[in-house]
Amino acid sequence: MAERLPIGGEQEGDSLLFQLLHVSCTALAGLGGLVVLGAALMVTLSVASATLGLGAIRGEFELVELSCAACASLFLPLCQLARGHVMVDVFTNWLPGAANRTIDAIWTLVFGLAWGLLCWRLFQGMVEVRGYGDRTMLLSAPIWWVYIPAVLGTGLSAVVAALQGLAALFPSTFRIGTSS
Repeated sequence: MAERLPIGGEQEGDSLLFQLLHVSCTALAGLGGLVVLGAALMVTLSVASATLGLGAIRGEFELVELSCAACASLFLPLCQLARGHVMVDVFTNWLPGAANRTIDAIWTLVFGLAWGLLCWRLFQGMVEVRGYGDRTMLLSAPIWWVYIPAVLGTGLSAVVAALQGLAALFPSTFRIGTSS
């Protein structure tokens, strides 16, 4: 069965690599939270302004759309680090613990490959959209900017998942704070 990875330096002897991953993942999630908070405050201000007869903020819906798209993947690395993704182990519950840990490690590596593929395709999409010069309708904000946090989030998720899988399969070689 999957064991949740302690976050926040809760485990004795955390490696420097694990600490760097934790700081990076937490920073990205914090940035995503600030972006969501900013979007919520802007909507609140826009609605209050419109209610008072001062008019809504121009292009507010575009900014909310862009900010939500931009920050959605910033939460993924911390979720991966904490092993917070849904795992279904209905078919492997009867196996011994060591077999379950090996299966989880292999699937975590596959998950890391999927994150890497997603990151690569998002990067390719960003380059393509930038080449087109696509912009939003009201504010003329470049759309390719939204891809930057998505590439960062999926890329860091790929690194975290790959290191988690390798650390579970080869604990003496890769020590990132996973429990065995």
